[in-house]
Amino acid sequence: MKRLPLVLLMLAAGIFLAFRSLGTTGKTDPPSKYERILQSIGEMLAQGHYQPKAIDDKFSKQVFQKYFEELDPEKNILMQEDVESLRRFDSKLDDEIKGAPVSFFLEVSKVFNKRIGEAEQITKDLLAKPFDFTKEESIVTDTKKLNFPSNQAQRIDSWRKRLKYMTLERFVELQDLREKAKDSTAKKTDAQLEKEARDKVVRAMNRTFERYRYKFNDDDKFAVYVNTVTQLMDPYTEFFPPADKRYFDEQLSGEFYGIGASLQYDDGNIKIASLITGSPAWKSQKIEVGDVVMKVAQGEGTPAELTGFAVEDAVKLIRGKQGSEVRLTLKKKDGTQETIALVREKIVQDEVFARSAVIDNGPGGKIGYIFLPEFYANFNDPNGSRSAVDVAKEVMKLKTAKVDGIVIDLRNNGGGSLYDVVQMAGLFIDEGPIVQVKDREGKPTVMRDKDGAVLYDGPLAVMVNEFSASASEIFAAAIQDYGRGVVIGSTSTYGKGTVQRSIGLDPENFMNQNSELGSVKLTLQKFYRVNGGSTQLKGVVPDVVLPDQYEYLRFREKDNTNALAWDEITKANYRTWNGDYDLSTIKNLSNARVNTLPAFQTIKQTTEWMSKQNDKEYPLNIEKYRSEQKVLKAKVQQLDSLLKLPQASALNISYLAQDKERFTADKDRSERYAQWLKNLSRDIYLDQAVKVVGDIRNQQAMARSGQPKKEKEAKAF
Repeated sequence: MKRLPLVLLMLAAGIFLAFRSLGTTGKTDPPSKYERILQSIGEMLAQGHYQPKAIDDKFSKQVFQKYFEELDPEKNILMQEDVESLRRFDSKLDDEIKGAPVSFFLEVSKVFNKRIGEAEQITKDLLAKPFDFTKEESIVTDTKKLNFPSNQAQRIDSWRKRLKYMTLERFVELQDLREKAKDSTAKKTDAQLEKEARDKVVRAMNRTFERYRYKFNDDDKFAVYVNTVTQLMDPYTEFFPPADKRYFDEQLSGEFYGIGASLQYDDGNIKIASLITGSPAWKSQKIEVGDVVMKVAQGEGTPAELTGFAVEDAVKLIRGKQGSEVRLTLKKKDGTQETIALVREKIVQDEVFARSAVIDNGPGGKIGYIFLPEFYANFNDPNGSRSAVDVAKEVMKLKTAKVDGIVIDLRNNGGGSLYDVVQMAGLFIDEGPIVQVKDREGKPTVMRDKDGAVLYDGPLAVMVNEFSASASEIFAAAIQDYGRGVVIGSTSTYGKGTVQRSIGLDPENFMNQNSELGSVKLTLQKFYRVNGGSTQLKGVVPDVVLPDQYEYLRFREKDNTNALAWDEITKANYRTWNGDYDLSTIKNLSNARVNTLPAFQTIKQTTEWMSKQNDKEYPLNIEKYRSEQKVLKAKVQQLDSLLKLPQASALNISYLAQDKERFTADKDRSERYAQWLKNLSRDIYLDQAVKVVGDIRNQQAMARSGQPKKEKEAKAF
């Protein structure tokens, strides 16, 4: 990408000038960390963002309003009078972004902390008394329809309805359990169950307020403030404090330095959920599943208590630099406490890496299946895991197994490395452009597969859904535009067609992504299909569309008001693949199958019904609640059952012989892998993808045996 260095050079100059200007504003006090971060981010947005908005009074007013909503999304902590009392800032936030003293979020923080204490007392008072579930009233849960309360009575009533709804959910569950119980639970009265339900809500609210008190400090509120600014530009420009940046990189690479134990949240405690064989935690022989992690210390430093921490927060503390020491204070099952020192080692999460299996399709032949959860890459290690390399290995294994076709599953794959998706697409075409990339000023740069070799040239299908985004969409679009395979899935993919790059906020070395001030993942470019269209907003529309259970959810790019627009550029020069099959025939065969399967028709009807439930009010009357829940549960249960093939029709799927040791040496991993295969064997969408590959194979066989077929038009652009 030839223009990228120039963009980064401009950003480097901008950051340097931003820091320099902070020292010449005439202030007697040196700039705070917050001012240094915010101004350098403002410079980045102005000079480097693909499509920046003007940082002016209008933008300031948008930040002002959105920050309150981000800080208090359910609008039950702050009040409208708080917003009005801070209105003096609504046209000054652009000045803060440009170097003025940062004071708005600190003033909001003072008010917020005060209101948190008041809200905690309100919840305690309300939960001290039973709720009346016979009263006719309802609750609105759609935050877009809510306003901040205009007086104390509204605020209390808002909390009352929320707590009542939470209690109602638990009360009904306890009543249902009583009906099935054969022990002392069966003798409990409604009053006892209502009290038990309220106690559960009390514990849940205690955890919520503990998190506000112990974890949600000014640094956290500042991160929310900065991200309010960045995400008004677009949804993916994001500020990362140092610990969050490291965690993001670890998720992308599939590798981290830690102790090799997974954690889970259990009734207010962070517990050890499992241990990885051979890891520091496992080798210590002192850590057991079920141990409660009470404190975490960095070497001999002061321990941090995990009160109010979520699992992700605890994980960030336990992970760290290779060879560094971390000390865990554990509460054992017998009630004793023990502090254990461990040295962090490299932990590889190979279950997030590519893996494959073989489906014996009887007369339809053997179909290879490759699962790729993300386009991972370890940018800090030249020898680290790369998704394109790993997929190539899986393809080679499947070829050795003499499969008759391959299905690549990119469902729920949110993307990742742009370089790797280009390399991976090149495994299936001989050569040519894969994606076009453009910054806000330059001509598009074409990223190509140049090797001229094809690793696999057989029948190919690519599975996608609404959660397939970014790099997944590039791959699916390239396969579709070349006619190299058949894309199968929901009505469209997610629709993320932008490129981000992480940039450190260190002015001396801004390419240091692990800057002490944090980093910004900045949208610098937009990518386009080789046919010229963007995947932004519209996503990729599959060749074969199947009714999908997530269709009613509103979470695609097009549902975000700050998303960048769709556009198109000139087509790249490429030649389509002559696959010896007719796509229209493949579509017709698939549609004919789907139309005869009641499961898919019912899925479509059920998801349409569920889409109408998104914006409704929910009853707080127990009889009406039970009635609605009965219908909803029936719909959900029906949907769950339809998503599974009948046992008699289950796919015959198994792992490859060479993977046996990889997935069976560790008992826990072996059980998880066996469950994965079991779930795949009943997957109705995979079943349809396998049948599509079979259709491709049959058409190719007919063509190569000389039987008549409709010719595929090959176009060269």
